[in-house]
Amino acid sequence: MAQRLHLVFGGELVDPSKNVFKDVDDIHIVGMFPDYQSAYDAWKSEAQRTVDNAHMRYFIAHIHRLRDEELAASSTEELG
Repeated sequence: MAQRLHLVFGGELVDPSKNVFKDVDDIHIVGMFPDYQSAYDAWKSEAQRTVDNAHMRYFIAHIHRLRDEELAASSTEELG
């Protein structure tokens, strides 16, 4: 069974209606998780902990969707 890695991270946004961080050096990396449920649990915990700050947002990034080792590289990967 393939691992489906998820990254949970968050921080303070410039504007709550946009996904632009106020200070990228201050992004809180919660951690990498082996499945969606554990990532969701971590996300929910952090989101609830910071609920009083409207500018704080936490996200789940589906790392497993970024690259499939079985597929040929995309044209952008060939450039970099």
